[in-house]
Amino acid sequence: MTALLGNAAAHAAFLAALQSGSLHHAWLLAGPEGVGKAAFADRIARLMLAQAADPTLPNGLDVPAGHRTSALMDAGSHPDFRLLSRLPKDAEKPEGELARSITIAQVRTLQPLFATLPSMSSRRVVVIDAIDDLERNGANALLKNLEEPPAGTIFLLVSHTPGKLLPTIRSRCRLLRFERLRDDDVATVLRTVLPEAEDREIEALIAAADGAPGRGLRFAGLDLSEVDQAIAAIAGDGDPDNRRRAALGKKLAGKIAQLRYEAFLDRVPAYIARAARMRSGQGLRIALDAHAAARDLAGAARGLSLDPQGTVIEMAGLVARLHDAAAMD
Repeated sequence: MTALLGNAAAHAAFLAALQSGSLHHAWLLAGPEGVGKAAFADRIARLMLAQAADPTLPNGLDVPAGHRTSALMDAGSHPDFRLLSRLPKDAEKPEGELARSITIAQVRTLQPLFATLPSMSSRRVVVIDAIDDLERNGANALLKNLEEPPAGTIFLLVSHTPGKLLPTIRSRCRLLRFERLRDDDVATVLRTVLPEAEDREIEALIAAADGAPGRGLRFAGLDLSEVDQAIAAIAGDGDPDNRRRAALGKKLAGKIAQLRYEAFLDRVPAYIARAARMRSGQGLRIALDAHAAARDLAGAARGLSLDPQGTVIEMAGLVARLHDAAAMD
């Protein structure tokens, strides 16, 4: 099983609570998307269920290879474990597009489980990945279980934006905060998962990850270095005749380029933010304004399904402002 890198303080805090014998019944695993919260939830769920069934297991995050608990969880058949996440829109196409939310119907499937005692030990674990995706009425239904937790049940709620959750849910949980990883840890994760990737791709994915390996892995195989080079050229030399931004817009339009387009929406605000840190005075102000506009445009492009080609051209125009900002430093 792949080692969990980074966030050692969060890991240690949970293990200390587990070993104390007074484990809180609900935990909010909060932090940026892609930093390992879901992986930690899976690992700690295995550990809690394995230790409850076999108290002789050693301390630490890892359950021994071949242990019955892990085998059952890998097969999706552990009677005391449930994972709620977004389901495929088409049940006959499990690899297809996912539903927009976790439904109240999914939350209600937990009720028969809670009506009985755990089967293999005194403990059961429910993971919700991510609680941010839960419908409002589903959140209200879950709240009843958090207020009156079923015997032996531990809830692990993964959240990328905890500030948007119902305050009543947050107040029932103990917060476990996860942070972005260092670039060397991100590189280790990427090289482990993508052992055949070239150095150039790994470097581009590290930049795209911005401290979140899961984010970087989303863009594997997309040749992001080409996108980064185009962004850097516009920022460095400007684009007075609009040729560069028009060419980039054409490349990133169409369904076949959808993932590269999504990466571009992430890359531009991050690129401008890094550039802003090297500016001062009026140049800094221009860069900060460009960053705010790029971030807003990226959000609108996703939320409103804006035309990709037009969005790329407009976004690249914001990058071009960095050329003017450099002249004012």
